[in-house]
Amino acid sequence: MTHLVEKTAAPASAPAPAPRTPASRTARRKALLHWIAVHSLGVAAALFFVLPFVFVVLTSLMSDQQALTRDLTPNTWEWDNYTRVFHTDGFLVWWRNTLLYAGVGTVLTVVSSIPVAYALAKFRFRGRRLSLMLVISMMMLPPQVVIIPMYLFWAKQMDLSGTLWPLIIPMAFGDAFSIFLLRQFLLTIPNEYLDAAKVDGCGEFRTLVKVVLPMARPGIAAIALFQFFAAWNDYFGPQIYASENPAAWTLSYGLESFKGAHHTDWNLTMAATVLVMAPVIAVFFFAQKAFVEGVTLTGVKG
Repeated sequence: MTHLVEKTAAPASAPAPAPRTPASRTARRKALLHWIAVHSLGVAAALFFVLPFVFVVLTSLMSDQQALTRDLTPNTWEWDNYTRVFHTDGFLVWWRNTLLYAGVGTVLTVVSSIPVAYALAKFRFRGRRLSLMLVISMMMLPPQVVIIPMYLFWAKQMDLSGTLWPLIIPMAFGDAFSIFLLRQFLLTIPNEYLDAAKVDGCGEFRTLVKVVLPMARPGIAAIALFQFFAAWNDYFGPQIYASENPAAWTLSYGLESFKGAHHTDWNLTMAATVLVMAPVIAVFFFAQKAFVEGVTLTGVKG
């Protein structure tokens, strides 16, 4: 009897795993090949954009002697290259100027473009189409066309040559591309929401702040990102207005000077390039959530 109880209480052994059959291996191989075929263009595009960045990062971590060879990976990881770049005279000043230019310029562009885009999208007034055509025509006008009169005004009349203010101050008066892009987004917001807010006693300004802006967060984030990237990577503007004053250089213009001073030190040049690109990449991944969040404005529910 005791032998029967012990035999009954013995734990059951785990079932043996099913052997892998040739049919299951063939099915997995077909699934892998199907995935590669479906995503081949995406994989190729990803490699096209990622591999140059990987090459820059790996080169930035090489020694001075290895950076001139055909080696693809560092023999020794020289993290000290980034410290050497940071201690370069003027590099932190270029960072400060770029943050000022991109940060303040983005805020001014967004704040000044929202009311204009809202008026063009939701107001009905005489000359509305003409105003929109003027905005579109400003988008088609290259900045090189007006650079001479603008430079004469800011440098000769306002005496702001050698600073970044000739690039920052005009952003307080709106940007044509930002106005047009945000105007197209505001057209998707149903007018019923605005009418309901006005029935509740909201004026135009309060309707804009309380109703329109929360719904327009993806559009606002888009124009903010575009403006920030444009200012961060701007080389033409700082070259025109700030080239004579090294204390007003930005990273894009200072990097050219850095490359000229270290044209044989490719590891340091690549390290400086990584430091210039890193904030832009970080801002993009931090702000990309704004593109997908929010409510899809497809109409008013009955």
